Amino acid sequence: MNDRPSGTPQKGPGELKLRVVSALVLAAMVLLATIWGGWPFRIIWTLVAGIVAYEWLAMVNRGNAIPAGIGVVVAGLALAFSPASPAALAGAAAAAALVGALLTPMVRSRLALELCGVAYALAFALITPALRDLPQIGLALILWSFAVVWFTDIAAYFTGRKLGGPKLMPSVSPKKTWSGAIGGAVAGMIGGYLIWRLVPGLDGLTAAGPVVAASLAGSIVSQAGDLFESSLKRRFDTKDSSHLIPGHGGFLDRLDGYWAVLVLAGLALFAVHLNV
Repeated sequence: MNDRPSGTPQKGPGELKLRVVSALVLAAMVLLATIWGGWPFRIIWTLVAGIVAYEWLAMVNRGNAIPAGIGVVVAGLALAFSPASPAALAGAAAAAALVGALLTPMVRSRLALELCGVAYALAFALITPALRDLPQIGLALILWSFAVVWFTDIAAYFTGRKLGGPKLMPSVSPKKTWSGAIGGAVAGMIGGYLIWRLVPGLDGLTAAGPVVAASLAGSIVSQAGDLFESSLKRRFDTKDSSHLIPGHGGFLDRLDGYWAVLVLAGLALFAVHLNV
C-alpha cells in the first residue's frame, strides 16, 4: 500500500479516480488468472516476483536490479520442476522470506540487502502457485487471501480517514492510525470468513472459529507487511518502489501486505504437510 510522506498534498479527485481504475483493472486480471490456474497462474506470479525483485534492488543498488529480476524469474520457473514437494518449496520460501525481512533493518551490507530482496520476492513465485494447486481448496485459498488483504486495505484507509485518532507508527507511516488498523482487521476477518462460507464446497469443511482466527491473523500480518515496506522506503528515501502501476506506484507497494499473508500461508502449508 502506498504511503505518502507527511507534509505532501492530499490526493485529488483525479488521482483517486486513477487509483480506483488501476485497482479494478488489476483485480480483474488477477481474478481471471486465479480462476484459470495452472501454468498461466504460475507464470504471472513468477513474473510478479521478478518485478518485485527488480523494484527492491532498484532502491538498494540500481545496477543489479535487472539481473536480479531476471534471475528470480528463472529461479522461480526452474524450481517448478524441482523434485521437492510444492509444500516443501513453499515452506522454504516462506522461511527464507521471513528471515530476510527480519534481517533487513539490521544489515548494512549492500549484498546482504540484495539477498534479502531476492528472498522476499521468491515468496510470490513459489508460495502462491503451491496454494493454488492444492486439490479442492486451492482456488478458495487464493480467493480467501485476496479477500483478507483487500478488505483490510480498503477498510483501514476509509476508517482511518473517517475516525482519525492516535497514530499507529508515526516514525514509519505518519498517516496510519490505530482506528484504521482496527477497522482493517475487523473487515479483513469478515472478508476472509465470507469467502470461506460462500465458496461452494468449503462451508462445513472446517469450523468457523479457525477460519475467523486465520482471517484475523492474515489481516494483522498484512498490515505489518505494509509497515515493513514503508520502513524500507523511508530508509532509502523513496516515495514509491516504481511507477509501473498508475496511481499506486510499484508492485512492491501494492503487494506488501499480500506478501505477509503469503508467508503466513506458506508456513502453515508446510506445517500441515509435515503432519500428514
